[in-house]
Amino acid sequence: MICGIVLSAGRSRRMGEPKALLRAGGETFLARAVRALREGGCDHVVVVTGPDSDPHARAVQDEARALGASVAVNPHANSQQADSLRAGLMALPDDAKAAAVSPVDIPDLSPALLRELVRAARRTGAPIALPLHEGKHGHPVLFARRMFAELCAPGLPDGARTVIHAHAAELAEVPVDALAPDLDTPDDLRRWRERA
Repeated sequence: MICGIVLSAGRSRRMGEPKALLRAGGETFLARAVRALREGGCDHVVVVTGPDSDPHARAVQDEARALGASVAVNPHANSQQADSLRAGLMALPDDAKAAAVSPVDIPDLSPALLRELVRAARRTGAPIALPLHEGKHGHPVLFARRMFAELCAPGLPDGARTVIHAHAAELAEVPVDALAPDLDTPDDLRRWRERA
């Protein structure tokens, strides 16, 4: 089983409102991410949110459950994204063979790209598959189960990037014309909407 993890525990300080609940094309960003992962081949999707004490996190949890996704809570509001990834990995079913991971603030997540990543990983046996454009990696990132322990280990100074760099010679890199942008600020959102 291939699973999806949507990282949505950030506090969206720069955006000024929860990015998971921003709307585009009649859907929330969270709904777009969950749909893209499902259409890309994920049988099970986990949404990682902030702590229950945060009303915005509770709203994201409600939205995730309404979408039929599972919820994993990162209880530490000011922790790193790697901590949210660990929470998501720990919530996966035992028969998860791989996890496709994406932050929620990438509204152009491509199901077709995810399917290509899965094909590349199967064809090459690579433990990590990810898109590549002009020397830069993007999302989603597909991690084989054998990477989960490394991703959950403490002391990853650059989070998942530390693991990706450690396996640089084993990556399945899928060339793309452009990387889907992540939207961190109202200006990012405005520019993205103008292009959409």
